[in-house]
Amino acid sequence: QVQLVESGGGLVQAGGSLRLSCAASGRSFNTVGWFRQAPGKPREFVGSISRSGSRTYYSDSAKGRFTISRDNAKNTVYLQMNSLKPEDTAVYYCAARFDLADVTFRGSGEYTDWGQGTQVTVSS
Repeated sequence: QVQLVESGGGLVQAGGSLRLSCAASGRSFNTVGWFRQAPGKPREFVGSISRSGSRTYYSDSAKGRFTISRDNAKNTVYLQMNSLKPEDTAVYYCAARFDLADVTFRGSGEYTDWGQGTQVTVSS
């Protein structure tokens, strides 16, 4: 099992930026996804990165504004969020799964390990 800890959330004005981190401990983790959940709404896919970092996949709402990267030497995955909007306000979660292939996944059910989440609030 992998233990995931998100950090970097906070309050930011619209148009601002935040960088979230997802630090892993335990066994190695491969495919990592970022999800978010706003109050009263279902959990939503944000993006995913493959084990090597060479493949990424983003939701339409994240594409062009958010970037996922990883530093495998540090067992950490990052979500750089730029041009933030009030509708980006949510709890952000990272999730991981073990894969031998260099792939990404969109579905939350594909992931076996989840962090506790970090709150991102974007004020207008």
